[in-house]
Order: sequence, then C-alpha cells, then structure tokens
Amino acid sequence: MKNAHNISRRSVLAAAGAFSLLMATTALAQPKALPLIKVTKSPSCGCCGGWIDHIKAAGFPVEVVDDPDMDSVKQRLGVPADLASCHTAEVDGYVVEGHVPAAAIQRLLSERPAATGLAAPGMPAGSPGMDFPGVDPEPFDVVLFGKTTRPFGRFRGAQEI
Repeated sequence: MKNAHNISRRSVLAAAGAFSLLMATTALAQPKALPLIKVTKSPSCGCCGGWIDHIKAAGFPVEVVDDPDMDSVKQRLGVPADLASCHTAEVDGYVVEGHVPAAAIQRLLSERPAATGLAAPGMPAGSPGMDFPGVDPEPFDVVLFGKTTRPFGRFRGAQEI
C-alpha cells in the first residue's frame, strides 16, 4: 500500500529555504533597541525629570544618577563651560548636555560624527523638560561639540525647524 503523504526531498529543501528567508526578513524588520541613556543630575533639579520623561517617551531606556557635584561630572566628560546646562547624559560613547530633543540624539546615533557630543546650552524655554504650561517655546540651537563646536540643529520645543 502506497502512502499518499509522501514528502519529496525537493519539498523539504524548498520549505527549509523559505523558512530561512522568512527568519532573515523578520530579523531585518525588528526595530533595533535604543541604547541606554545614563542621566546624571543634581538631586535638587526640578526640570530634569521632564527631560527624562521626554527621552523615555522616545523609547530610550534611562538610568538616573543623582550627583551633587555636577561641575566635576561635566569636567570629566569634556563639556565646555559655555555649553553647560543642568543635567549631563551619556549614550553610546557620546555626551548629551542639557535639554537636547530626542530627535537630535537619534540623529547623532544614526550619523555617528566624530565628536564628544551634543548640547542645548542654557535652559531654553519650551525645550523638552522646560515645556511648562503657558510657556511659549523659543527657538534654540543644538550644537555638536568636541575638538570644534558647530551647529547641529535648530529646534522649537522638541521639533526641528
């Protein structure tokens, strides 16, 4: 008696090839996990939490460290005094100083320029973490710093303009 369910070697090989292709395509479609952002802030800072919430909402995992000696942190990480803000973050080999929008960090990590990092000097009104009700967002620059400092993007709130 002959089995009506014979599977040919060709069918098995075709199925194995199709399965391999499906797995490769699925792996490519999976979004790459964003790297951890380690945020160091003064324990008394009130606006840093808003920036941290903005970064988390963009999908970044965040570790928060309170440090009362922020000047030492900035000096150790190479943040120029004229670019200083209230908190300093580290992500994938870069430094992020102040209220830099998540979109700028994502672009930095995508382009990978030779630099120390990004800064949003001061505490621009309406920037992520400084976006309080009744505050009109002001345009502000995000700069790329390292051996030199140059413009990286202009923002109003979290949106590049």
